[in-house]
Amino acid sequence: MTHPLLAEIAPFADDLIRIRRDIHAHPETSFEETRTAALVAERLRSWGIEVSEGVGRTGVVGTLRGRRPGNHAVGLRADMDALNIHEQTGLPYASTIPGKMHACGHDGHTTMLLGAARYLAEKPDFAGQVHFIFQPAEEGGGGAARMIEDGLFERFPCDAVYGMHNGAGTPVGQFRLRPGPMMAAVDFFTVTFRGTGGHGGSTPHLATDTTIAQAHFVLALQNVIGRNIPALEPAVISIGSIQGGSPHSPNVIPAEIAIRGTVRTFSEDIRAKVERRMRELAEAHAAAQGCTAEVVYEKLCQALVNHPEQTAIATRVAASLVGGDRVEGNAPPITGGEDFSDMLRARPGAFIFIGNGVNPDGTHHPVHTPHYDFNDGIIPLGVAYWVSLVREELAAP
Repeated sequence: MTHPLLAEIAPFADDLIRIRRDIHAHPETSFEETRTAALVAERLRSWGIEVSEGVGRTGVVGTLRGRRPGNHAVGLRADMDALNIHEQTGLPYASTIPGKMHACGHDGHTTMLLGAARYLAEKPDFAGQVHFIFQPAEEGGGGAARMIEDGLFERFPCDAVYGMHNGAGTPVGQFRLRPGPMMAAVDFFTVTFRGTGGHGGSTPHLATDTTIAQAHFVLALQNVIGRNIPALEPAVISIGSIQGGSPHSPNVIPAEIAIRGTVRTFSEDIRAKVERRMRELAEAHAAAQGCTAEVVYEKLCQALVNHPEQTAIATRVAASLVGGDRVEGNAPPITGGEDFSDMLRARPGAFIFIGNGVNPDGTHHPVHTPHYDFNDGIIPLGVAYWVSLVREELAAP
C-alpha cells in the first residue's frame, strides 16, 4: 500500500526533479557552492521560509515555525557540494563544468530537503521550529565544522539534528541505520621520504635511495592492521598516491618520494595507535636507508555515532513509510566517512541511508565514480521521510 503522504508530494515531484537535474548540471565543489546556495535560498524564500545565508561561508539555513505552540526544535541537514570527477554518464543533464560532478548524490539530498521545506511551509501543522540546514563542503572540506564554528547551533538552536544519505546498491524503498558507531573517522596522511638521490645506472651505491625506504614502508604499513590492531577492531589503511622521480628519467634515483593515503577507524584509541605506528615505521625505514621521513597526518572527521533515542525515532518513522521489514535498524557499520559526525558530537541525532536502487542484474554504480547518478525516483520517499520525522519530533503536546 502506498503511503498517503507520497500522494500529497506527487503533484510537485516533477518540479523537484527539475531542481535536482539543474543542480546536477552545475556542480560546485567545497566552499564554491554559490550558485547552489542562491538557488536554495531563492526557493526557500519563495515558500515563505526565513533564510540565513553565508553560514559557514556558503551554507544556508531556513527556519520554519509551526502553527502550533511549542519550544522544541529540530535540524534537518543536507549537503550541497560536488566532487572533482569528470562525468561519463552521457545524460542530457550531465555536468556542464569540466572535471566536476555530483558523483555522491548531494544534488538529490539538497532536493529532498527542499521538497520537505516546501511541503511543511504549505502545511505547518507541527509544534515548534524546524531548521533546514544546507551544508557546504562535506567532501573533505570540513563544512560541518565550519558551520558549527560560525554559531550554527547557537543561532539556530536544535534539540536534535538528523541527516540522510542515499545508499547506492540498496534497493529502492529500503532504509539502513544503526545506533552507535555507523561510519568511520576519516584521516589523510602524507609521508615524504628524502635522500640524496643519484645515478641509478653508474653510481647507485653512492645514493641514499628513497625508493627502497618507501617500498619497505608501504609493505610494513599493512602489518599495522594485522599485528597492532585487535582482530575485532575495524581499521583500514590504504595508499592512494606514490609520486617521485620522472617517467622521462628512469635512470635517476629520486631524491624525494611522497606517499599519500587514508586511514579509517572507529575508536580514538585505534586512531591514535595507527598514527603513532605510521610515524615510527616511516622514521625507521627512512633511517635504515640513510634517508629522512616527514609525516603529515590530517584528521578530517570523527567517527559518525548515532544516538540511541534519535535512532529509534528515525527507525520508527522510516518503518511507518515502508514497513518494518524494509528498515534495517542494526545495519553493519561502514568505513566510509561523513562529516555530519561533527554535528552529532554537538547535538543528539541520527543519520540514515535511503536506498538509491539496484539494476535488474544486481549491479549498481557506486558513489564517487564517473557513471553514478542519483535516482530521481526516490525523491518523494526522501521528502516523506523528512516530513514524517518533523511530525514525529514536533508533535503537539
